[in-house]
Parts: sequence; C-alpha cells; structure tokens
Amino acid sequence: MSTTEAQTATLDIAGMTCASCVARVEKRLQKLDGVTAEVNLATERARVSFPETITAEQLVAAVESAGYSATVVPERRTPVVGSDVEHSDNVDADTPELHALFQRLVLSAVLAVPVIVLAMVPAWQFPNWQWLSLTLAAPVVVWGGYPFHRATWRNLRHGSLTMDTLITLGTGAAFLWSLWALFFGMAGMPGLSHEFSLFTPNADPTAALYLEVAAGVTVFLLAGRYIEQRSKRSAGRALRSLLELGAKDVTVVRDGTHVTLPIDELAVGDRFLVRPGETIATDGIVESGSAAVDISMLTGESVPVDVSEGSVVTGATIASGGRLVVRATRVGTDTRLAQMARLVESAQLGKGRAQRLADRISAIFVPVVIVLALAVLAAWVLTGNPLSSAFTAAVAVLIIACPCALGLATPVALLVGTSRGAEFGILITGPEALEQAKGIDTVVLDKTGTVTTGQMTLTRVATTHADALHRAASLEAASEHPLARAIVAGADGGADKRALDPVTEFVSTAGLGVTGTVDGVRVVVGRPSFAAEHGCVLPDSSRDAVHAAEAAGATAVVVGWDGEVRGVLEITDRVKPGARAAVDRLRSLGLTPVLLTGDNERAAHAVAAQVGIDRVIAGVMPEQKVEEIRRLQATGSQVAMVGDGVNDAAALATANLGIAMGSGSDAAISAADITLVRSELGGVADAVELSRRTLSSIRGNLFWAFAYNVAALPLAAFGLLNPMVAGAAMAFSSVFVVLNSLRLRSFSPRDVAR
Repeated sequence: MSTTEAQTATLDIAGMTCASCVARVEKRLQKLDGVTAEVNLATERARVSFPETITAEQLVAAVESAGYSATVVPERRTPVVGSDVEHSDNVDADTPELHALFQRLVLSAVLAVPVIVLAMVPAWQFPNWQWLSLTLAAPVVVWGGYPFHRATWRNLRHGSLTMDTLITLGTGAAFLWSLWALFFGMAGMPGLSHEFSLFTPNADPTAALYLEVAAGVTVFLLAGRYIEQRSKRSAGRALRSLLELGAKDVTVVRDGTHVTLPIDELAVGDRFLVRPGETIATDGIVESGSAAVDISMLTGESVPVDVSEGSVVTGATIASGGRLVVRATRVGTDTRLAQMARLVESAQLGKGRAQRLADRISAIFVPVVIVLALAVLAAWVLTGNPLSSAFTAAVAVLIIACPCALGLATPVALLVGTSRGAEFGILITGPEALEQAKGIDTVVLDKTGTVTTGQMTLTRVATTHADALHRAASLEAASEHPLARAIVAGADGGADKRALDPVTEFVSTAGLGVTGTVDGVRVVVGRPSFAAEHGCVLPDSSRDAVHAAEAAGATAVVVGWDGEVRGVLEITDRVKPGARAAVDRLRSLGLTPVLLTGDNERAAHAVAAQVGIDRVIAGVMPEQKVEEIRRLQATGSQVAMVGDGVNDAAALATANLGIAMGSGSDAAISAADITLVRSELGGVADAVELSRRTLSSIRGNLFWAFAYNVAALPLAAFGLLNPMVAGAAMAFSSVFVVLNSLRLRSFSPRDVAR
C-alpha cells in the first residue's frame, strides 16, 4: 500500500448492467497499488481513492480493461447540476438514450405479442403459422436484444461473465433451437400444433419451438431495463432540481456602480445586489436592506425567513419583498449548496454491509449458474427424459437466475431515500449511517443551539460597581462565544454606551471564562467557580443573584476584579418552539433523550423540565463530552449525539450516530453522519424515521432478491417453469426492487408544511 497522500476522484462508468459488472470494475480498479473503489450500479459512478503515484488516466484504463468505458467527473467551481443522481453531467444528454430504449421496447413488444399469442392459443394456429412467428421473432431477438448481446460480447472479450451472458445464452439457445427444429426437424411441417405450458413439455424434440420464449423474454427484460432507468431518473429529480437552483449571473456592487458578472467570477468579499424575486447568488452576510427569504428548496420549510442587516443568507434561496446588499463569504464548492451536493453524492455512492455481501455473491453467481444449467441439461438427459424437456429446464435456469435485482437492491433505495431527505434538508452520509440509526436507543442532545435557540440575551444585571458591565463587555469583545456576544450586545444597548476599553493580556479558558487587563485592572468574567479560582470572592448579594438566575433557567456570568465579584450578569437562551413535541416524538420512536450541557445543574434542569427530558448531564467541559458519550456506550447504550458547535465535533464522531444541526459549525457537520439543514429539533426524529424506512427498504429489497433466486432456481431445474414465465419473473424481480424503493418518495417530515 502506498504511503503517499490519498486523492479522491469520481468516475462516470458506462456499460454496467448488473452486480457482477460492479464487482468486476471494483476488482480491476483495486488491482492498482493503493487504490480503493466503491462502484454504484444505480448511479453508474465509482468513488475512487488513490495515491499520488496513480494517475486518473490509469484509473480510466483499468475500467476500460474490464470492458467498460469511464470518464473522470471534473470538480466544478459551482455545483449547478452535478449530482450523482445522473451519470451524465447534462441531464438532457441521457434523454435520447432513454428514448431509444423505449422505441426498442415498443417495437419489440409489437412484434413479440403475435408470436406469444400464436404459441399459446392452438385454435389460432393456421397453416405455416410457425414461419410467421420466426419472421416476427427474429428482429426481436437480434435487434431488440442487441443491448444485452453487445454487453455479452464486450464482457467475453475481457474474460467476464455477467447477467447479459445469461440473457444471451438463454434467448440465443431458445432461438437457435427453434431454427434447427424449423429447418431440420418436424417443426417446419404444415399443420404443426403447439400448446403453451407452464412446465417443461414432453414432446418430440424436433417439433419443439421456443420462439415465444426467445421473443417474450427479450421484451420482458427490455421492459424491466426501461422501468429501472425511468425510476432512477424519477428518484433523483428532486435533488437534481435543487442543484439547478444556483444563480447563473450576479450583480456586483463596485465603486458605487452595478456590474453584472457570471457567477464563476464572484469572489469572497464581493458585495452583490439581490432584488425582489431574485436568487441569492452565494452564501453571505446581509450588509444592508431587509427581505423575506424563501428557503424551502433547502429545508422543505414553506414559511419564508425574515433577514436584515447582519443576517446570514444561503446561496440558491430566493429573496422576496425587499432589496438586499450581501457580502459574499463563501463561493463555488465551499457554499452550503455544494456541501449538500457532496454529502448526498457520498451517500449515494456508498454501500452497506449487506450490499457488499450481495456483490461478492454476484461476482461468482453467473459462472455457477452456467455450470448448474449444464448440469441440469445432463441430468435430464441421463435420466431418460426427452431432450426438449432437458433443454427447456436448462434455458429456464439460465434466464431466471440473472442477479440484476441484487445489484439494484441497495443503490436504488439509497438514491430515493437520500434524495427525498435532501429535499427536506436531511442529509444522510451513507448506508453506514442508516445501519447505525436502526440500532440507536439513546439520543444525547446538546443544549445550546440544539434544544435552545442559541440566541443569548442579557436579561438582568446585578452589580455592586458601576463599571462592572462595561469592563465585562470590553473584555468579552475579544471572544466569539455566544455568551460573550450577548454581554457585548447588552452593554451596547444599555444606558451606558461608552466606547469599549482596549484589552491586554487576554486569556480564554474554554467552557469556563476569560481574563484580561482592562483600564489597568485585571478582570475575570465567567462561571462563579472560575472567578473563585482567580481569587474573586462571591459576596452574599451576588450569590443570591446567581441562585435566582439559575433557578429561572438562565446562565449566571460573574464579573470580578481586585479579589471580589462586582456583578452578576443573567443571560437567557429561549427553548426552541416545538422542542417539547420533538422530544415526545423521539420517545415514541423508542429513544431515550438525554440533555448534555456545559451549563450549571439548575439551569440545565430548568430547560430539561420545559421540554420533558428526565436525564440531564450538566457542567460538562467540551473535552468531557466525549467521555460522557463513551460512558453511556459502556452501559450498553447505542448513542446518537446531536450538536452544532465546534466543541461537539469530537462527541459527534465518537457517538454511534452523529447528527449535526445545519446552522452549526463546519467541524460539527464534517464529523456527523447526518446533517439537518433545518435547525429544528423535530428534524432529529425525521432523520431517524427516514433512516429506518430507507434501511428497511434496502433489507426488503435484498431479502426479495435473495429469496427469489433461492426459490426459483430449484423450480426451473426440476422443470416446473416455462422459460418465458421465468423471464417474466426475473424481470419483475428487478422492477419490484425499484418500485419498492420508490415508496420512500411518500416520506414527509411531520413538522414541515408543503
């Protein structure tokens, strides 16, 4: 294994038709030193990790050596259409291909129906009807089945056996047998009578025709292939629409003039104009103006959000009823929309444990089936059965065993589930997250920004010195903590609006407080215990103010210098609307909610009481959150952690399932398995529900695919299935998997109005 730094690339792969194709491409890619690859049949893409010693051209060559074509997907500066939901960067580019498949299906069906009807209804079999059947069936088998035969030939040239091999062998054998019987046997004689049977026939082999099998199976398989392609396009339509929402042009404000530029030329720091009804070009901060912003395309929430000076806005959302000037903070692949695209793309390329097992089975399944078909043929002949019956049983085995349903079981369900989740702002990183979500029994909720709004407000000041608030604000101005911002804002909005004093020797202690020199005085601001550690005694009046604040569910911050606490600042954070209902929903899903916070016990319990949480872990330092998660896991709990801050990232990664609120830090989102674009607690229950439904769909698909082959092969081998019935059943198995996955399109979060 190479020790050089790993790179990643995404490849578009053309020509794959089944799970054995997937296994073959993965195997060829991973023969390259240091390369790991995951190939997805539904999206026709591969995610490849490779060292610097390997080039993209070598990756493409490896895929081509397996008999398929590949192109490297270029990284876009702007994520306008580029989702994994289509194997082409141009959505319309695949339309002619799908249209051609539809034409092939319709013409083949028109020709095949008379062949099937004549073979099944003896009363309609006029003299020499069999020659008309041959005339109609030949173009169906040769031209209609050409996509399968072409793939078979391409794969055989590279020493590969796939699902297409079974189709070509099955339909080709039935057609060639019929040709032999017509030209060299008794089947070509006038007055031939042919009866359709669900089971293998017991007749003169030289009079046995299988034209209806060859034509009928081809049509059934074409229908299955067409329904799969249409369904995959339907599954990804919501996400594709989302990715097409980005603005193409932007009006930039430069030197007092307005300049219209392509979106690619927008840079961080540029100020751009957003008029009523226009799409916000990229992520940024509002510098002037106010408007209602429709964020439904990101979150599924239909109620617009009011924004004004200082508000953070997201690219691809739509402003209405106001004019904004926005300063760009993120552009191109750094934007929130681009992050969503990457998360969903990663999810749709992933595989769960069950699908990896299915792929390994499929890799050896086709050659095993061919050997089995030959064994069935030999067994029937050696036991004295007619050759026609032996041939029929062998062809049925070849046709019914195609493992295409196995290859579609996981990726199609993932495609539908993740796309539906993205439509409502629920971003699932992959099948591993789904598998983890199934076993979760405990949900640990960070308090600030998760259960509460995170918008801290200074609500009360109790001081014994007139400069207490001013000095606290001067010191906290150097901190980015939400409590610090509340103190600074409270001082600025109060009666004393003096300019803040400069601070020297500033020191911040995470989770406890800050110290520094203000106006020549060493000041400490933070928890009462932190102030005590720095030699500031808490007088009785201040102690009473601290207790009163904590009893009210507020956070008490003390200010002190010269050995004494000079003031108590009461800071309040409101519980999010709907938090109580969200906690109740978590319980209804069989989950135990736990509140985890660095706040004091009394404030934490006050918030927990408001939302109905019984178990509280309070007074926890950021680095201790990981220990608390591990302590819960040690008791046998399967833990989901929900958070939004930088200090939650390690805990999110440690938990069995990490869920990040989309309004949180990039570190938290990167560490999470699921990201909620909507920063509402109800989204946690929605995410768990969607994850469970998607995983259930995947498991149902895999069960059906495995059970179908296990049950059907013996029936075919013992002559209990006509090959045409076997072909219809095989095609239906793939269609069933796709349609079962599409049921996920009915999922809707309970707290989102559409």
